[in-house]
Amino acid sequence: MTPPGPPYAIGIDTRATTLREADHLLQALAAELALPESVFGCTHLVRDGRPRVALSLAADAEPVLRTARDRLTAQGYDVLGGAPDAVGRAVLYPGAAGLTGTLTLAELLARSAIDGVTVLGTPDEPSPDTRLVTREHVRPQWRDGRLVLTAMPAAGGTLVPFEDPDPTPCCADH
Repeated sequence: MTPPGPPYAIGIDTRATTLREADHLLQALAAELALPESVFGCTHLVRDGRPRVALSLAADAEPVLRTARDRLTAQGYDVLGGAPDAVGRAVLYPGAAGLTGTLTLAELLARSAIDGVTVLGTPDEPSPDTRLVTREHVRPQWRDGRLVLTAMPAAGGTLVPFEDPDPTPCCADH
């Protein structure tokens, strides 16, 4: 299934079992393949007999992905036509590298491919002048054809992305 956004996509079956591992793999592959900033790179949870995290790359130009497909296949990855599903969690997207520090939501939307922000527990859209503390970890998801960041309230009237960049493993203190 091809996600919204760029018209060309490939899926990459990986052996990654965590989002963190998949994020690192996606970023390493993007650097190794010298992918342009316009490429979208997403993670997708696969829940079949072998739970894992698959990847997708999407671009406006098919030759970019053809080269990526050839190189990834040569490295032993199973590369499929299209993304695994339409609800990918974006790690690579236009403007992602510039989303550091604290930004207003208006700046976040103007600087990146993110289309909107939702806040947990509130039905209304946040004000464009609301500040977001990025924690250098902004992972929006495709929802109904839009790239949407889920945020949550934080100290001082700010927001932070819902996904924690350094989550505590379950049962870490046992």
